[in-house]
Amino acid sequence: MTATEQITDRLKLLPLPLQREVLDFIDFLAHRVAQREDASEEAEWTKFSLAQAMKGLENEDSLEYSEADLKETWQ
Repeated sequence: MTATEQITDRLKLLPLPLQREVLDFIDFLAHRVAQREDASEEAEWTKFSLAQAMKGLENEDSLEYSEADLKETWQ
């Protein structure tokens, strides 16, 4: 018997208010999984973005920059 079948069988034994509570818990778990997936995807994009921003810098002779190098000019 699969876990889904076992859950269904046991759920049928509970009174309706507790069945609703189980449903709320399932929704909570699904939301938590979605948040973890979102966080994981965001971390991957951050890693990719940083790699793209740093691309080519590994070949520079000097990685020392002055404050003037870091200032951005707006026109």
